[in-house]
Amino acid sequence: MSENVILKVENVSKQYRLGLIGTGTISHDLNRWWHKIRGKDDPFLKIGETNDRSKSGDSRYVWALKDLNFEVKKGEVLGIIGKNGAGKSTLLKILSQVTGPTTGVIKSKGRIASLLEVGTGFHPEMTGKENIFLNGAILGMTKKEIASKLDEIVAFSGCERYIDTPVKRYSSGMKVRLAFAVAAHLEPDILVVDEVLAVGDAEFQKKAIGKMQDISKGDGRTVLFVSHNMNSVAKLCTKAMVIDTGQIVYAGAVDEAIKKYEEGNLDDTHNSILKTRGNKVFSDIKRVEFADQSLKDGIKMGDDLALNIILEIKDKTDNVEIGYRLYQKNVPTLTNITNWEIGGLNFDKGIYTVKLNVEKTNLFPGVYTLEIFVRQINNPVDLIIDNAKTFKVIWKDITGHKPNFDTISVKGVYTKTEWEITKNE
Repeated sequence: MSENVILKVENVSKQYRLGLIGTGTISHDLNRWWHKIRGKDDPFLKIGETNDRSKSGDSRYVWALKDLNFEVKKGEVLGIIGKNGAGKSTLLKILSQVTGPTTGVIKSKGRIASLLEVGTGFHPEMTGKENIFLNGAILGMTKKEIASKLDEIVAFSGCERYIDTPVKRYSSGMKVRLAFAVAAHLEPDILVVDEVLAVGDAEFQKKAIGKMQDISKGDGRTVLFVSHNMNSVAKLCTKAMVIDTGQIVYAGAVDEAIKKYEEGNLDDTHNSILKTRGNKVFSDIKRVEFADQSLKDGIKMGDDLALNIILEIKDKTDNVEIGYRLYQKNVPTLTNITNWEIGGLNFDKGIYTVKLNVEKTNLFPGVYTLEIFVRQINNPVDLIIDNAKTFKVIWKDITGHKPNFDTISVKGVYTKTEWEITKNE
């Protein structure tokens, strides 16, 4: 391992058996033991399947991680991104020595501090101050170290008023604040942070990201950061890695990694079945498509968006409303555009094309999902499509400079919408 490399992962894999704890049977354990003392490979490593949570398989053994190879240099901030179930948290647990790899080797230099789950290592009956000493000791700090940094930790957490109160009375956000404050002031050589920051409020997330930047840039320490918030990944990380079904599908520049991740989300939505809710007494939606197929890969900021909704009306129905909502994926703050048709629509039985025209979409770059609502005025919603269409908004320079999107909070952005409804022959 070269001098600059602080963490090296070589051929790391992790296998689990589904449904039961451990290997599940004494015969399997004995079989493994017998192979081990004879210097043979684990017989169950050959029968594991790729860990794809959306598909059933024939084997009870799955590879949560499979043959991971990468290295991290001192002072780098590595973003680890991927879908739920991709293997990100398993990787962090192995790096933090919470669990061991099935195969492979991990080489590291220095002390590793990890923040993986809310309240890990906290005792609910102990006060916040007592838990600082307990958690610090678990992470490898001496009592003298903790005492010297106690005031800084408490101030950073923002929990001064409750520091002598048992942690069982803390909210999940307060626990995260305190846990992160302890881990950040440990001065580790490698700081491992999972998605727990999503529990905190916007003010604390900003403070936490600032602290991680100070750790990496100011102190030259290494940070491994897992998040579904692509704005935070883009702002904080110097490199990024995309994991899918336990394997690395991309490692390199942050922008390219985010693009790869978002393309994977789009592929999932294009191939998925529409998720419908409601009674569907008088209506059903067959499909939703772009009026201009060239936009399927993304629209630019400020451009018009046109979608065709193929709507089935089962019986003659009056006073119908059709509405939609656009919300941004992978960010804690929803960006909504909501518009209900004013007045009532009268439909005969048949198939209709409802064209939704959104002029000059006031959306910041990111991945957005369209929801569609159908109802009669003053009646419950008849039909909701949760995942009618997912698309990407691409940056377009309309102001002469690129703003910092991470500092912008947008709710209830309203824009002009026009509907065109025609009955299909």
